Amino acid sequence: MHPKALLTACADLVGQVLKFEHPADAVVSRFFRENRSLGPRERATLAETAYAVVRRKLLYEYLARSGSGPRERRLAILGFAGPRDFLLGALSDQEKDWLKTCDAVQPGELQDRHRHNLPDWLVPPLQEQLGDEFWPLVDSLNVPAPLDLRVNALTDKREDVRKELKLAGIDAAPTPYSPWGLRVEGKPALTKLDAYARGAIEVQDEGSQLLALITDARRGQMVVDFCAGAGGKTLALGAAMRNTGRLYAFDISAHRLDNLKPRLARSKLSNVHPAAIAHERDERIKRLAGKIDRVIVDAPCSGLGTLRRNPDLKWRQKPEGIAELTAKQAAILESAARLLKPGGHLVYATCSVLRAENEEIAEAFGAAHPGFRPLSMADLLSQVKSDDAASLYSGEAGQFLRLWPHRHGTDGFFAAAWEKVQ
Repeated sequence: MHPKALLTACADLVGQVLKFEHPADAVVSRFFRENRSLGPRERATLAETAYAVVRRKLLYEYLARSGSGPRERRLAILGFAGPRDFLLGALSDQEKDWLKTCDAVQPGELQDRHRHNLPDWLVPPLQEQLGDEFWPLVDSLNVPAPLDLRVNALTDKREDVRKELKLAGIDAAPTPYSPWGLRVEGKPALTKLDAYARGAIEVQDEGSQLLALITDARRGQMVVDFCAGAGGKTLALGAAMRNTGRLYAFDISAHRLDNLKPRLARSKLSNVHPAAIAHERDERIKRLAGKIDRVIVDAPCSGLGTLRRNPDLKWRQKPEGIAELTAKQAAILESAARLLKPGGHLVYATCSVLRAENEEIAEAFGAAHPGFRPLSMADLLSQVKSDDAASLYSGEAGQFLRLWPHRHGTDGFFAAAWEKVQ
C-alpha cells in the first residue's frame, strides 16, 4: 500500500477507536473485516498505530494542537507504528517540519498528565499505592505486553515444547514465576503450529496462570471456575486435576463459553462441564452448595491491570462504574462462598490494580465471614521456584497476591484465598 493510503487508513481507524463506543480490539477487528485486502504488515501497522494513540492520548492531543489538517491525521502521524522513512513519504513539507518539532519535545518540558496519559481520577489511587514506583508503572503500561503461553501440563512438558518452538523458528523462554509458562519473542503465527493444533499450548498471561496455580485444584476434586469467561484458567485447572474429578465452568455469557469449546477440544480434557448461568444465585449454583472443594472467582472488574493490552479501558472506565463493579464483586464472592464444603478453598481474583476492587473486597469478606481462614500465598505458590517469589505477596503475613506490570512483567492481578473451616 502506498504510504499516503496507509496513513489515511490509520487516521480513519484512529478516529473510529477514539469514539470509545466499543472496545478497541472489536473496532480494529471490524475495520479489518471491512478492508479484507489489507496485508499482514499493513494490519500490524494499523493496529499498533491505533493502540499507540490510545496509550498516549493526552500527549498526542497536546502535540496535535500545533499542527494542521484533520485531527485524526495528526494523531495518526504521531502514533504511526511503521518505519519513519515510510511515514515521511506520506507527509507534506509542513507536516515534516511539525513532526520534527514534536520529536524534539523533552519529557521534562511536559506536564505530568501529558507524561502519564491517565485519566485524572485514576492517578491518585495509583500514586497512593505505589509512591515512587508510579512512574515505572506508567512506563510499563505504555509498552505492549509480551506474549505468554501456558504449556498443557496434562500432555506436554515445558522444556519439550520450548525446543519444539525453537525448531519452528520461535524463541521462547521459561516464565520466571509460573512453572507452566513460556514467554515468546515477537508475534508468531501460533495457530499454524502443531503444538497449538494438538492443544500443547494456549495463550495466557503468566499472571493468569498463577491464579490457576493458587487455586490448588487436585485430582478427583469438585472444582468451580465461577466466572470462567473464555476458559483460560478453566483449562489450566483441568490439567492440574489431571483430567479427573469434575470441573464446572460457569459464566453468565453463553457467547464467552462458546469460545471455550474449540479450546476444550484441543486440550484433551474431559472433566470440564461448561454451563451458562443467569446470575450468581442461579439454581445450578444452589444445587452445588456445600459440595465443592475449590472455587475460583475471577470477578468482573475494571480490567485496569491489562492496560498494556487494552489501553482504551482507562478512557472507557469511570469512577461511578467502579462503584457498580465493587457491589457486584462482593455479591458474587458471597454467592461463590456458599458452594464450599468444610476444608474447601475459595480464591477471589481480579485483573484490576485498584484497592477498591481488591484488598477492600477481600478485607470486607474476611471480616464478615469468620468461618473462612485466610491462606498464605507463599504456601499456595510453593511451586514458584524464583529468588524473587516474595515480591509476589502483599498484605499482612503475605495473604494477598499482588502482580504489577513494572515489577513482574505480568498484567496487573490481585488474589486472596481462604479455607472454609466451619
